[in-house]
Amino acid sequence: MPTKYTHLSTEERVAIMVMQLQQLTLRAIAVLLRRHPSTISREIRRHSQLGRYDSSHAASRARVLRHKPRRQSRLCSGSELFQVIIEMLRIGWSPQQIASRLRRIWPDHPERYVSHETIYLAIYAYPRGELKRQLISYLRQGKGKRRPRTQSAIRRERYPAELSIHLRPPEVADRLVPGHWESDLIIGANNRSAVATMVERTSRYVILAKLDAPTADAAAQAISREMSRMAPSLLKTMTHDQGSEMARHAEITAHTGMKIYFADPHSPWQRGSNENTNGLLRQYLPKGTDLSLVTQERLDDIADMLNTRPRQTLGWKFPVEVLVDYLQLLASNKLKTIN
Repeated sequence: MPTKYTHLSTEERVAIMVMQLQQLTLRAIAVLLRRHPSTISREIRRHSQLGRYDSSHAASRARVLRHKPRRQSRLCSGSELFQVIIEMLRIGWSPQQIASRLRRIWPDHPERYVSHETIYLAIYAYPRGELKRQLISYLRQGKGKRRPRTQSAIRRERYPAELSIHLRPPEVADRLVPGHWESDLIIGANNRSAVATMVERTSRYVILAKLDAPTADAAAQAISREMSRMAPSLLKTMTHDQGSEMARHAEITAHTGMKIYFADPHSPWQRGSNENTNGLLRQYLPKGTDLSLVTQERLDDIADMLNTRPRQTLGWKFPVEVLVDYLQLLASNKLKTIN
């Protein structure tokens, strides 16, 4: 007998009917068809009419059941839950983020839980048309590996050894205390425009800064301007790559109080949170975009959307929730010290 189950074929059903008319036992029929006796028994019991097995009725019913779902999908197009999910997709959430957040929104209503695979299936199974194209456009697109900024194989150190990433305080690697940042630039069309991206390592909180030009002067001004808006307790260190745009790092330190460290050349994995965030930003700022046309207000809106997305690494909390919790704890501890 086969080790893997397969449905009975039409020929096997006809053979069962013939052998039953010949008054063969169930076990004898099973041996001849190389099937388990219980398979033959269930087949005859389900498809017998007036005490006699009918192969044509059995084959017809099998075809109907094969195309009938065992249970109705929990996520039906047009349902209230489907509309909620569409709205979450529209603001940039991934199906996995949505599936996890639904459990937090409705902890006592498991009928509203769906997996991220169910969301993907609902989108791709949607009938062809403009709405389906729109739903698919909400999904994040995969991207290739990030290419180095230079094709040279020479690993050149651009900044002093005392500012190396390997000399950062140990607490930076632990990600336990907020206030340590990673930064980078994303470059616009024809290398004529840029946006500075800053990511807090513990909370993954994002700050975006518009540069007037992709230069060291513009980078120092923009980064200092945007980072100075944060609470001083959240401005401890920043880690950047070896790009020339950070030539004025001392000015950033003077304005913000953050000490700047530099990753090894061609080592983007040393700033993994920032690299991941840059990939998320391409959903809003695709490669080839003229970033000079993007206002700081638009960048603030994009950062706000990223900071109010549930993140798996944060236990599906928002980045802004993690920072607020930390600041409240800090304020509470200071109050206890004063009292």
